Formats: sequence, structure tokens, C-alpha cells
Amino acid sequence: MRVVLAEDNVLLREGVAGLLERAGFEIAGQAGDADGLIALVRTQRPDLVVVDIRMPPGHSTEGLDAAMTIREEFPEIGIMVLSAFVHAEHAVKLLSSGQGIGYLLKDRVEEVTEFVQSLQRVAAGGMVIDPELVQDLVRTRQDHDPFGLLSAREREVIALMAEGRSNAGIARQIWVAESTVEKHVHSILGKLDLPESADDHRRVLAVLAYLSSAGS
Repeated sequence: MRVVLAEDNVLLREGVAGLLERAGFEIAGQAGDADGLIALVRTQRPDLVVVDIRMPPGHSTEGLDAAMTIREEFPEIGIMVLSAFVHAEHAVKLLSSGQGIGYLLKDRVEEVTEFVQSLQRVAAGGMVIDPELVQDLVRTRQDHDPFGLLSAREREVIALMAEGRSNAGIARQIWVAESTVEKHVHSILGKLDLPESADDHRRVLAVLAYLSSAGS
């Protein structure tokens, strides 16, 4: 599996590169800024990109912006974002961009094996989300369980949403029209009382809520 790394801290970047090489990954290139990352991806076409959110020159969201550019140009490339802090609004934007996305907090990576497995899962099209991010995005209600409002069919639909399936994919799986799935999704978003925003963002929040409920 070919990987491109983007991190402005050279010691950290070299450390991660060595770790991944020992785990069997091929390092296709390393970048110290967002522009260098995009240029590398365009020439190397890796299977996976590992990028820090804050990068030169402004150390704000350059890494995230580069990740979104890569997702638009090369949607088949997996993207793992590493961050020192929880940026909920940034994470939702990224996670709603499709499959093969991960968001982990650097300080919470404690097991090399688990980190490697997370990278492999993202490269294979899966989604990896730091639990702290889930807690930040999902506001747990103490007085009722919003999932208790969902019908059996709606629970089936949100479970398939959590697998990363599109409305069309869900329709094929449960043998209904795509328009029927769209109605179920709309109903789910309403019953979960999610904040009004772009539909894709609300869909991600619904999936995060489902995963959080399933794991609790």
C-alpha cells in the first residue's frame, strides 16, 4: 500500500514514516506543507494520504483544505486526518465527503497496531472516527432515546447508512425504490432532531449518533 505523508514537524513525520515502513507500507512521498502534499498526490497517486490539519503557512486548516482538494480530484484515495485538537465543524465537512475517510487525534493514538489497522481500513474505503469527536458531535439526551422513535425499517436504513451505502445502494439492498429510501432518510433526520444544516452533514451526524448509540 502506497502512502503519502504530510506533516510540518519533520521529526514526527519521519517517525510515522519509519513506523509505516516497518508495518509494510510503501512511503510514496513526504510533504511539509499543503501545496507540497497536493503536488505529490497528483504525481504519485497513492492509495492513502495521512495529513495533519494545521500546516504552513498559516497553521490553521491548510491540511484539511488540501484533503478536500484531494477528495475532489481523486475520490478513490483514502484520507486519514491527524489533529491535535477536535475541530467538529471541520470533521463533519470532511466525513461527509464520502468513503475512505478517517479522523484521529494524535494524542489518543496509543497502539501502533490499532493505528495501522485504522489506516488499512480507511484505504479500503472504510471510516475511522475518534471517539472524542463522536462525543463532541453527538449531544446525548438524558431524558429519552431518540432511536426509540425509529421504525424497524428506519433502523435498517440507518444501519446501512453507517456502512457507507448511498441511497441507491440502500435501495438495492432492501429491495425498494430509491425515492422510498430518501423518504426514510428524511424521516430519520427529523426524528433524531439533528440541527439544520446541509443534508450531507446531517447524514453524517445521524451515522455518528447511530455508531455512538450502538457502542454504548
